[in-house]
Amino acid sequence: MKSLTSSHVALAAALIAAVSGCTSTSHPKASLSIEQIMEDGFKGKESLSARISKGQGNEADFKKMAMLTKELALNKPGKGDLASWTEKTRALQAAAESLVAGTPGALDGFKSAANCKACHSVHKGD
Repeated sequence: MKSLTSSHVALAAALIAAVSGCTSTSHPKASLSIEQIMEDGFKGKESLSARISKGQGNEADFKKMAMLTKELALNKPGKGDLASWTEKTRALQAAAESLVAGTPGALDGFKSAANCKACHSVHKGD
């Protein structure tokens, strides 16, 4: 299975940003907080994200992760630069959507984009 390169993930994130920018004149509000999203999808060794990263995810898991990452991108970071937040969350969203689509290399792309420390070190509020 071929893996997604960072340029593939960046391109997908740019396409999502371009399409979402064309369909709405205002920035939609998130219906889930960052805390809810982390609890529902990323917290713990048996979390949805962990199961997916281990190759144990199924179609329903992929769809839920796509929904959670879409919501995450609609939030604002607790700290740090909004451009960095947007780049990281859009890449994660694109990776999750690739899982739903069954794109070759999607799992490797998701593992790369779901780097908790990379995001938390610059964006997690106190």
